[in-house]
Amino acid sequence: MGASHRCRSSIKPDSCSSRSFVGTLWLLSGIMTAYACPKICHCTDRNGVVMQCTSRNLENIPLNLPKDTVVLLLSSNRIRHIPKETFTELHRLRELDLSHNAIESVEQPPQGHLRKAPRRVRLSHNPWHCECSLQEVLRELRLDPETVNEVSCSTSVQEEYVGRPVIQVLDSGINFCNFHHKTTDVAMFVAMFCWFSMVTAYIVYYIKHNQEDARRHMEYLKSLPSTSHVSKDYDTASSMF
Repeated sequence: MGASHRCRSSIKPDSCSSRSFVGTLWLLSGIMTAYACPKICHCTDRNGVVMQCTSRNLENIPLNLPKDTVVLLLSSNRIRHIPKETFTELHRLRELDLSHNAIESVEQPPQGHLRKAPRRVRLSHNPWHCECSLQEVLRELRLDPETVNEVSCSTSVQEEYVGRPVIQVLDSGINFCNFHHKTTDVAMFVAMFCWFSMVTAYIVYYIKHNQEDARRHMEYLKSLPSTSHVSKDYDTASSMF
């Protein structure tokens, strides 16, 4: 109301029209930004954006995803990495499918973000490396019950868990984070043992070196003519004269 009143009372109507035009463009650009769909994907509106990016030969997750995305389908691609900030702005996301990719690990998202995780997440058929960070993320995600047993350890911090479903391993009481701490402790112990061995070897070498020097010095002293022999030789020479 105030803006229209100012426009009617303005002496320069062209200026008012230009302001309205700029405002409209700004509003439209904001709407387009919020609903922009990556060209490589197909988007439909079903009370929010449903992004179909399956089998697009993607190596990375598309940037600047629509903020009102409710379903994001990224299966059957070549995605290897999930940056921790990727889904932080997708507050309405209900379903996420990352199955059949090449993902080995996942970074932990910012604190508290996993509380707003999608209701259904598919992560099956990826070459997962079972370790602490994956464990922490999976404990917070709502994995699809139909495919949860297909999320398996391709590699692991412990070889005995390779090929086993991750959830079954975790439900059995295994804690991958403990393995991480144990590995760190072992590495520290090995480093300290090596340092102690080097110090011990140096001390032994130092003692042996000093003993060798002392032995050589004693042999040198023994090789010198004694004082009594020198005195007798001097007396003999004096008597001859």
